[in-house]
Amino acid sequence: MAVTTTLKLPEELKARIASAAEAAGKTSHAYMVEALMAQAAFDERRRAFVLAAHVAEQEVAEYGLVFDADEVFSHIRLKLSGKQGKPPKAKKL
Repeated sequence: MAVTTTLKLPEELKARIASAAEAAGKTSHAYMVEALMAQAAFDERRRAFVLAAHVAEQEVAEYGLVFDADEVFSHIRLKLSGKQGKPPKAKKL
């Protein structure tokens, strides 16, 4: 169920939204809802990315094992070309 929320927008921003919404063939309401949904999704993905980075940092600190990025990318390119090869090995930091 939708909940009503009031936003107080500066006149200039309201006009910009109205113009952009019209160009996109949408109502200002639909344009703002989509913009808010996109921003919320972006922020959620960013938080998940930062959390994964912190977990990886903790794992490196705990185990001291890392992969050489050039070796990883070379292996990925090899696999994408359909060839087989040894995967890179983790190295002590």
